[in-house]
Amino acid sequence: MAQEIELKFIVDDAGVDALRNHLQTLNAEHTPPGQLLNIYYETADNWLRRHDMGLRIRGDNGRYEMTMKIAGRTVGGLHQRPEYNIAISTPELALEKLPLEKLPLEKLPLEVWPNSEMPQGLAEQLNPLFSTDFYREKWVVSQGKSQIEIALDQGEVKAGEHQEAICELELELLSGETADVLALAQQLAQTGLLRQGSLSKAARGYHLAQGNPEREIKPLTILTLPPKATVGQAFEAALESALAHWQYHEELWLRGKTKAKIEVLNAQGLIRHILTLFGGIVPRKASAQLRDGLTQVDALMVGKISAHDAAFSRETALTKLAFTEWLVTRGWQAFLDAKAEAKMADSFKRFADTHLSRQAAELRTTFAYPLGDGYSDQLPRLTRDINSVQILAGYYDAEKAQRWLANWQGLRHAIETRQHIEIEHYRNEALAVEPFWLHSGKR
Repeated sequence: MAQEIELKFIVDDAGVDALRNHLQTLNAEHTPPGQLLNIYYETADNWLRRHDMGLRIRGDNGRYEMTMKIAGRTVGGLHQRPEYNIAISTPELALEKLPLEKLPLEKLPLEVWPNSEMPQGLAEQLNPLFSTDFYREKWVVSQGKSQIEIALDQGEVKAGEHQEAICELELELLSGETADVLALAQQLAQTGLLRQGSLSKAARGYHLAQGNPEREIKPLTILTLPPKATVGQAFEAALESALAHWQYHEELWLRGKTKAKIEVLNAQGLIRHILTLFGGIVPRKASAQLRDGLTQVDALMVGKISAHDAAFSRETALTKLAFTEWLVTRGWQAFLDAKAEAKMADSFKRFADTHLSRQAAELRTTFAYPLGDGYSDQLPRLTRDINSVQILAGYYDAEKAQRWLANWQGLRHAIETRQHIEIEHYRNEALAVEPFWLHSGKR
């Protein structure tokens, strides 16, 4: 078993030759393009997908390999997940070759199958679902203490009558440290030919296999957190969620959904809100580089910039990479003193209760009385408070929390659309709803 660490980029179609020329200047071991055919397998009820697993057979010049990937972590375009690679003599599944016992990986007990046993009848239920057929050109470079493979993939992913082009650059850590992958990525992002891609080939294949349904714009929702989450876990989860929201809607914007730009901007604003919300623990100097990058992206997004120019800009690429590195390395930890570290390890529930009361008090004070023509001036504050509550409410019952939020969200929509009667309706309703959290001062 290996721990796959890859950073995935989408390459600007018009810049493939320029990128290849740039890669040829590197001091690297070069491998010319070779064809790779991959067939991905799944059950009719998506058993593997539901367990965050992926199974494929890869053919490469008469050699075959079966790969099983199991649950991991994706931050921005950085994919970290365990995988089992098993050589096979023919392009046929051989699940019996996968180990059943737990194997240690970074001190975590990981195994292929839930309960250390392959589900009965699974092998018979697996069938080809989609395929990827592409040419891969490789460069192996030394970066810092690491060996990194750069792979340029061009081809397509197919599922039934649906297909989609592949034009990607992947950086895979062969040996060494993740930080070196990110450092190399920063150098390559300077070309202005790359954007981080959070959708893997497999994710796109699954989508095509479902009939290639239209991807919908997704408004920000209440953050889901594990029971007994710490403040640090909530901080990390909130930032990862904001980056995922940015990535997803940037993809939609590039695919022609112009309204998705609003959610891209919302995600960027949410990152700032999160840094402010946790600012009593994580000092501003810890996120200085990230804030500077967001300021540059903010300036870029003003006006009628195209989705292509925004996504492939150096400002966007470098800011996302800085954000990804900050998350993966937990770059804020070096700036925390003992008191701050203790707060990060404390219960998120206590933190959430305190800050929910503060956000609610700010909303009640701001909208206690009709504002006449002044409502639009309060939209940034209202959005910030709604976003903060969505981050803080994850500990509580989602339906109760959403009912409380619904009136404030209705007020925001009414202000945005200048519906004066609706504004006063939602303002009064929002002020009257009882809080859903404990220790609110009203219970």
